[in-house]
Formats: sequence, structure tokens, C-alpha cells
Amino acid sequence: MQPVKKAILKGFLDMLPLCLAVVPWGILCGSLAIQNGFSAFETQAMSLLVFAGSAQLVAIELMAGNTPLLTILFTTFIISSRHFLYGLAVRHKVIDQPMRWRLPVSFVLTDELFAFSHHRRAYRTKTRLIYALSAGFSFYIAWNIWTLIGIVAGTMLPDLTNLGLDFAIAATFIALVIPGIKNLASLVTVIVAGVSATLLKSTGFELWLVCSALLAMAAGYSTARLTAKKEATL
Repeated sequence: MQPVKKAILKGFLDMLPLCLAVVPWGILCGSLAIQNGFSAFETQAMSLLVFAGSAQLVAIELMAGNTPLLTILFTTFIISSRHFLYGLAVRHKVIDQPMRWRLPVSFVLTDELFAFSHHRRAYRTKTRLIYALSAGFSFYIAWNIWTLIGIVAGTMLPDLTNLGLDFAIAATFIALVIPGIKNLASLVTVIVAGVSATLLKSTGFELWLVCSALLAMAAGYSTARLTAKKEATL
């Protein structure tokens, strides 16, 4: 098999488990939008253009609740700001590649694809770029298919939000986060994020997600600095 075809097939097969893992998430996103008054075109366009599951779900609920535009923009910006960090993390790997490669990679650089980006040679050769794009666009196509199924289900079936489909959101992020806990700073970040998010949300605080993210980042950064300083003195 030619290297290009092999890279395309491997990218698709490696991403396939995550494509299947977000089936409930995609269906929930499509059906929730329909049930909150969005048209089928608007719902599908959001998945085609925004392509950010967590931001889409939050934006749908905020817009349905007549939340002020500034609050919607700020909240979705904070939720999606992790992609800026993803871009910085892989920048040194793609900086020498032509723009025709960097642009599509940046578009499909989701949580799922970033989990595949830790190999030291990721994105550095044409074959590895093709692999990454195959994996990324496989997930993009799958996400839009699941959204379409959710749109159809939302127009034909009763309220799907009561079926507990949102468990897929937590399950997917847990599957992505756990393998990345390789040091104390990562562990502290995850624990602080989980505990603070749970406590703040239980109090009804509207910016619980933003504050828990900031607290977790601060705790992780502080732990990393302290660990590095301690190792330097040994």
C-alpha cells in the first residue's frame, strides 16, 4: 500500500473510536438546538462552521435563554481558548510547513486530534500531515453526521435531553484527559478543575466554568514552578 493511502487509512482508523464515542454528544447537540427554536439549517451550519461541541452546546442554551450577546461571546471565548494553547503547543512542529497545510490542520485541531499530537515527529513530514488531516477530517465529518441525526431526531421524537445523552461529554473528556496525567502538575490541574467546578456550580454561580478553569490553570502552573524549583535545588 502506498504511504499516502496508508496514512489516510491509519488516520481514519485511529480516530474511529473517538468518532463513535461522540455519537450521543452530536445527537444531543443537534436535537437540543432544534428543541430550542433553531432551524435545521442554523443547527447544521453551526457544526459545519464552528465545529466545537462544548462551545456549541453552551451557546445554544445561552441563546435560547436570551442571554446578553456579550456574555455569550465571553463564555464561548473562554471555553474555546484552550484551542489557542493547542495551537501554541504544535506551532513548532508545523511552522516550517506551507500555509496550505497549516490552515486545514488549525481548523481540525480539536481536543481529539490534539491527543494525537504528542509524538515528537507529529506534523513534521508530509505523510504525518496527511495522517493528521485524515484523522481530523474524519472526526469533522462524523460530528456533522451525528448533528444531522440529532436534527432529524429532534424534529421527530420527544425531548431527547432527558435521555442522559450528555454523559458522552464527560466520558469523552475523561478519556482524553486521563492518559495525559503524567506528572504532579497535570494531576493537580485535573483535581482542582473537577473539585472547583463541582463546588462553584452547586452554588449557582454563573461563571463557574470560567473560574474553575482559571483556578485549575493557576494551580497547575504553580505546581509546575514549585516542582521545577525543587528539582533545581537537588
